[in-house]
Amino acid sequence: MSDKPIYDTANAYLPHERLDAYRLALELHAAGTALMPKRGRAALRDQLERATMSIVLNIAEGAGRSTDADQRKFFDIAKGSATETAAILDILRGLDGARSDNCAAARALVIRVVQTLTRLSGDRR
Repeated sequence: MSDKPIYDTANAYLPHERLDAYRLALELHAAGTALMPKRGRAALRDQLERATMSIVLNIAEGAGRSTDADQRKFFDIAKGSATETAAILDILRGLDGARSDNCAAARALVIRVVQTLTRLSGDRR
């Protein structure tokens, strides 16, 4: 019996791993969670973490769907979570909970995620 794996997964990708929106969402999740102070503001920290995770997870789920309508539904949900993330960043900046340059960098990522998801979902607004 060979020790060679049955499937070569080293060069295999899942559908979401090929999407720029997914990579940007992962970057946004890391940036968002890094913005939050370790102490205090637990509710805001939790909401930001859940919103950014929702973006990542809904992009992955949408990419795995077989119909355009199903994909659009999950990409639209991810877009809603991205705009929620932007609002949380506004609140954070207003509370001086994070440095404004870090909030601006995270906001720029939010904009890129929303733009990419808008193209993926075929939304022409």
